[in-house]
Amino acid sequence: MTKRIAILSGDGIGPEIIAEAIKVLERLQLYGLDIELNHSLIGGAAYDETGTPLPDETLAISQEADGILLGAVGGYKWDGLDINMRPERGLLGIRSFLDLFANLRPAILYPQLENASSLKPEFVRGLDLMIVRELTGGIYFGEPRGIRILSNGEKEGFNTLVYKESEIIRIGKVAFNIAQKRRGHVCSVDKANVLECTKLWRDTMTKLSKNYVNVRLNHMYVDNAAMQLICAPKQFDVIVTTNMFGDILSDCAATLTGSIGMLPSASLDNNGKGMYEPIHGSAPDIAGRNVANPLAAILSVAMMLRYTLGHPQMADLIEKAVNVVLDEGFRTVDIYSEGMTKVSTHEMGDAVVAAL
Repeated sequence: MTKRIAILSGDGIGPEIIAEAIKVLERLQLYGLDIELNHSLIGGAAYDETGTPLPDETLAISQEADGILLGAVGGYKWDGLDINMRPERGLLGIRSFLDLFANLRPAILYPQLENASSLKPEFVRGLDLMIVRELTGGIYFGEPRGIRILSNGEKEGFNTLVYKESEIIRIGKVAFNIAQKRRGHVCSVDKANVLECTKLWRDTMTKLSKNYVNVRLNHMYVDNAAMQLICAPKQFDVIVTTNMFGDILSDCAATLTGSIGMLPSASLDNNGKGMYEPIHGSAPDIAGRNVANPLAAILSVAMMLRYTLGHPQMADLIEKAVNVVLDEGFRTVDIYSEGMTKVSTHEMGDAVVAAL
């Protein structure tokens, strides 16, 4: 059966890296992958074309798709827009509309990139952790929110951190189920000493853990978790946390792997349908220069094949091809070191296709 993939290239380097990911998908069609690609707009590109960062057409195409491949959204060009028209509202909107509540962000250090990490090799050698971030609740979506004028004329900004028990349980189940297939350890990150909302988070995770006797659970305050990711990152297997804490910690973990340009992510609903995207953002300062690293976008395709489209063997092929390319010494500028072969965005994509 043909699988429909919505292609949302977005802004900045998004179109460049997604073009390389599409090359990989097209190569896999020669091996029997039956897909149909449908392109649509999101973010700043959508705003420029339609006046909104999330057009109805994009929602319709994404809802009908079996999986979604996203590039990136945002850029300096749109910084002056009202917050409701900013490109990022398109991303938040599609996550909410499709109820993509579970964000999976792996942080894996490829052995070829040990010396590119921000830490000494002995601290990160063999690093392989998964951050499970709740994606459709918390302070990014809580109401009330806004900016108001106080009686003395001063402005005050306010946002609401709120989680229901059911939201915590469903993201907790995702984390525990993933841990069962990995090393059997979940670290739940909160700020339960000062935030009642995350006290409920901790209590709920503790209760839920009783259903997973083969998984060890521990708790950690978010400030300590940030420190531990730098001091001793290999202690972690699966980290599960709130929307905002996950947003911060996943980028922190990404720096350990040598480049944020190496890391894919998945955002899943209850049925395994997902949106897949590199975590590096739109990087407007290098957009259009053919220097961005497309490997995170290509590895996002591998995640889509594994988690949503039901082709784990093809996912393995992509991941092995990336390893081959790195073994051969090909490097985009973000992971380049002396003695390697510096390549462009297009050349890196071609190298992966050739390895396939």
